[in-house]
Amino acid sequence: MNRRLVAVLAVGALALAGCGGGGAVSAPSQAVGYTDINPQPRDNVRDGGDLRWPIDSLPDNFNYNQFSGSQVQTKQITDAMLPVLYTDTPDGGTARNADFLIAADLTSAAPQVVTYALNPKATWSDGKPITWRDFEAQWKALNATNPAYLISSRTGYEDIASVAPGTDDHHVVVTFARTFAEWESLFSPLYPASTNADPTLFNTGWINKIPVTAGPFALDAIDPTAKTVTLRRDPKWWGRPAKLDRIIFKVFERTATADALANNEIDFYPIGSSVDLLKRAQSVPGAAIRQSAERLYNQITFNGSPGAVLSDLKLRQAIAKGIDRTAIARRMVGAIVPNVTQLGNHIYAYGSKDYRDNSGVLPYDRGAANRELDTLGWVRASPGAMRSRNGQPLRLRLLEGTPNPIGQQIDRTVLDQLAQLGVTVTIQPVPIQQASSQYKTGNFDLVAFAWQNTSTPFSGSQGLYAEPRGDDVQQNYGRIYDPQVSALFEQGLRELNDTRRADLGNQADQLIWQEVHHLPLYPATGAYAVRSTLANFGAPGFADIDYIDAGYLK
Repeated sequence: MNRRLVAVLAVGALALAGCGGGGAVSAPSQAVGYTDINPQPRDNVRDGGDLRWPIDSLPDNFNYNQFSGSQVQTKQITDAMLPVLYTDTPDGGTARNADFLIAADLTSAAPQVVTYALNPKATWSDGKPITWRDFEAQWKALNATNPAYLISSRTGYEDIASVAPGTDDHHVVVTFARTFAEWESLFSPLYPASTNADPTLFNTGWINKIPVTAGPFALDAIDPTAKTVTLRRDPKWWGRPAKLDRIIFKVFERTATADALANNEIDFYPIGSSVDLLKRAQSVPGAAIRQSAERLYNQITFNGSPGAVLSDLKLRQAIAKGIDRTAIARRMVGAIVPNVTQLGNHIYAYGSKDYRDNSGVLPYDRGAANRELDTLGWVRASPGAMRSRNGQPLRLRLLEGTPNPIGQQIDRTVLDQLAQLGVTVTIQPVPIQQASSQYKTGNFDLVAFAWQNTSTPFSGSQGLYAEPRGDDVQQNYGRIYDPQVSALFEQGLRELNDTRRADLGNQADQLIWQEVHHLPLYPATGAYAVRSTLANFGAPGFADIDYIDAGYLK
């Protein structure tokens, strides 16, 4: 699977929990390229122990490549059990994972050929070796040639011409029909041919089950009643053994996590946008505050599908100009990150080397928003009245996943700001379990949740701006499509020069602002409350989580 943006918390669940407010609270630096994980050599970490990990909901599907499985908690769980060929590094780059790859080389540029040398020790839990056939099956499942596979993204896989064995079954030769610059994003996580080769197993074989693994941890149990997923250290693992005995993922409401940490029920929790959770962590004995800039950001998605009220571009632009993103950012996280500002880019994470603030294309301007709405015929019958056109009120439905205090606070702030423009916003609560279907069908006007960016931004975010093809919208839930954006993504995905590729990305970002595809609000704080005895774990920043060396100090 290529690295791509994932909706947080679940597909459809709103971002973070808790609420901002109160006085400024001291917190560590958010320096980019910095991880705050209490780094320790393995010799300082004891063998054994459980890491009790709070999550917001159980995954709908443990197949991260399937449409309903593209959720951050799915990735958190499966990354400990499935092959991840390249891991993210603190500086925002990637590194080859030697547990699975002895080598991976671009052996030809025209045509593009990548040759993988697999670790011959790498084996699935059913006893089958990991071979080129697993790569072939994943390519065929995700290249969009068979519509029976309900995939979340085809980026990169659709550019492959063939997957074949090299000198033996542990050598994989991937030949591309078109150049794909971010090829390191592919086949990660890798799923077995035993489930990828059949579309029914692909779509449903990982619902409430994890049938096959290949990682430092294996599945112990899934308990839907207790809302837990328990992993155990896998004795068959061929790499450095994990330090922890078990990782126990358990569903907790964010507002309950501080009590859970204090009561020794969990070992860390995300602070997110909650000053209350930060302050409470500071009073929990044995808790440390760890913080590092990360890729997560809060945003509002607009529904521009045919027939929707916001299918009118000029109306979307007017509505967006009436939303004060800086005010939202300061209200939500200003007490945690005093210098927080609105986010200015859809493609590149705040603080990454290619980030540019392109939000000037669509600035907050309430006066302009009022004038543009008047010009469009959405007028007030009297000062202070709500707007209408030809007797039809300007009413927007804002989808709200429940329960989620931070999401609710963002939603009500947007409601209040748009009410000042004369726009009626109706908040429509929907259970988290039903939210993903609401997204897929486009049954909303606005929805606020979070996206988590990636180290391969072109392949990671292309699915958000893909052309809708019937029900196949990939991750373009608002169905807002601009062929110019797609053309720039195509250029970027074929451009091997990093500087030119970044320039293309920022050109595309300016058009995305103009189209009002979604409205970035603010980058996440990257703050966590962590048990102080935990080592090699905490606020990873741009890096992937280290499941092998994480553990408790001796």
